[in-house]
Amino acid sequence: MRNKFINREISWLDFNARVLQEAEDSNTPLIERLRFLGIFSNNLDEFFKVRYATIKRVSLSGKSGKKIFGGISADELLKLITKKVINLQNLSSKILDSVYKEMEKQNIFFINEKQVLDHQKEFLRNYFVEKVNPALVTLILSKNQKEDFTHGKGFLIVKLTLDNKDNEKINALIEIPKGISRFIVLPKSGDGNQYIIMLDDLIRYHFNIIFNFFNYNKIEAHMVKVTRDAELDLDEDVSKSYIDKITESVKERLVSDPVRLVYDKEISKSMLELIINKLGIDSKDSLIPGGRYHNRADYMDFPDLGMSDLIYPEFPPLQIKNLSLETRLLVEITKRDFLLHTPYQTFSYVIKFLREAALDPNVTTIKITIYRLSKESNVISALINAAKNGKKVIVQIELQARFDEENNIIFAELLESAGVQLIFGIQGLKVHSKICIIERKEDNSVNRIGFISTGNLNESTAKIYTDFTLFTADQKILKEVNKVFNFLEVTYKIKKYKHLIVSPHNSFSALFRLIDNEIENCKLGKPSGIDLKLNNISNYRIIEKLYQASQAGVKIRMIVRGICCLVPGVDGLSENIEVVSILDRFLEHPRVYVFENSGEKKVFISSADFMTRNLENRVEVSCPVYDRSLQNEIIDVFEISWNDNIKSRLINRANQNKMKKRNGVLNRSQWETYEYYKNNQT
Repeated sequence: MRNKFINREISWLDFNARVLQEAEDSNTPLIERLRFLGIFSNNLDEFFKVRYATIKRVSLSGKSGKKIFGGISADELLKLITKKVINLQNLSSKILDSVYKEMEKQNIFFINEKQVLDHQKEFLRNYFVEKVNPALVTLILSKNQKEDFTHGKGFLIVKLTLDNKDNEKINALIEIPKGISRFIVLPKSGDGNQYIIMLDDLIRYHFNIIFNFFNYNKIEAHMVKVTRDAELDLDEDVSKSYIDKITESVKERLVSDPVRLVYDKEISKSMLELIINKLGIDSKDSLIPGGRYHNRADYMDFPDLGMSDLIYPEFPPLQIKNLSLETRLLVEITKRDFLLHTPYQTFSYVIKFLREAALDPNVTTIKITIYRLSKESNVISALINAAKNGKKVIVQIELQARFDEENNIIFAELLESAGVQLIFGIQGLKVHSKICIIERKEDNSVNRIGFISTGNLNESTAKIYTDFTLFTADQKILKEVNKVFNFLEVTYKIKKYKHLIVSPHNSFSALFRLIDNEIENCKLGKPSGIDLKLNNISNYRIIEKLYQASQAGVKIRMIVRGICCLVPGVDGLSENIEVVSILDRFLEHPRVYVFENSGEKKVFISSADFMTRNLENRVEVSCPVYDRSLQNEIIDVFEISWNDNIKSRLINRANQNKMKKRNGVLNRSQWETYEYYKNNQT
């Protein structure tokens, strides 16, 4: 029998190939295609910082890693990844070239340093002198000194040949400044064309200013990019605070071991060897030949150039049916549950909920967990406001939210200075749940009102990530949410839950019980079935359980955006399991579990994927949705997604990532979901 599991790293690369499909699709608006290339590149950067770095660590330990990586040794996997990435990088370069050609048809032209027109020179010189040159870091490379190749940066490696009798060579390194847009949009000229020059080429164009100390007769430059291991190694020193440990570990990333070098394939052998030796690159690191430009993640922020026809049409966020932002949310939520679905509906409900709690004289306490926040966070403002108004505010902020550590440390210090009580979680357990409770005095009693979400409390990502948030005053649910906060404060007390599914306490037992119920119902001829919407599924135990359900005849439908280690449609193993993945303008982020339960459906929203880290090594909350109308709403949205035949791909088939057949009426689920909410506002 073929392998029962797909390697998670290979599955992740297949997911990123789906992102690349969006960049390749001629039906995707032109500027959005560039942005998808940026997303593809950014994803790949993070993959190497975390997953590739982890595999490399296993390899360096001398262990084969076959048990960890599904039968593939760490050394084999490193080679397999590099080969697959080179193919994807080559494809991305071809797509970029084709997008550029299409942009020229729209009178948008990228120029390099050799194509600058006379009337553009003054603008570019002023831009460089005023904005770029002051921000440049230029290092003259010494043969003996190991250079500081800062973490995650793009560089121009420059070789100057001096105009002297020995033709002396000098090598230099120029960091591409991070605080300046990579794309310099030039003023429109009389020919009606829009010209853009990359920051890299603007720097090349002004080498004469940068290197005016040297009398050179020849200069060459090539782009390189180094990616480093981003795992945090926390100091065990008990005298240091948790914040200090995280801060020091984040700083150490800047000089951590390299795991990937992307270089201009036109670079000379001697210059490449210089970089490799300076970095200490070895055979286990990934060397990726590329084009003239790297750091393509910057394309995520490519400007719209004022051309609305080259970007996605706007979807103005809607209000929740029967819940006006002008009403008192806390009062309305005590009457019934409400469901928010961002970005189709506005994230402003979350902010208004917290702002009301901060101002309401009857509110005594606010408890909330925080994982990722926007740089300018109204959530933090509301919590500080509440503390200043005398509320007891308890915030669990996850300092190890990957790549958001520095941001969260800054917010933690702001909250602490405002008198907010901080909880930093439990060693070895990231707190990934998205929960909030407020306690409110009412008629000589204290009632709880709160929310449970599948997504981060982040105004920025709420505009592009689809997520569910349940607002409720159901005291049974909120009593158990409060138990989660109690656990975070007193970690040795393990709680029991009747309603919530909570990692790491009862996720496996609760999920297995729900799946077993479907197996039993199927055997008895009762209605059975499982619908799952996930970001990732990689835990072998849960996959085996789903295989068991399939073998018993339970029909299972899965929408999985990213990693899927499960293999569907295999006779005798998974013939009753179907898996699709949807990629479109929004990032599909909610986790939803629906169990048929003999016609009395059980519906959950969750912060947890079916991954080992979510089920065993994090604090996660899955919450039942009891309100029938809200259950139906979630099921309706799932059906709309399941019936997508424009942006839906078939996963882990012989022809991986093949688009679903366009039978019958065309259905682009994200567009249809927006219409669903628009038509049901009143």
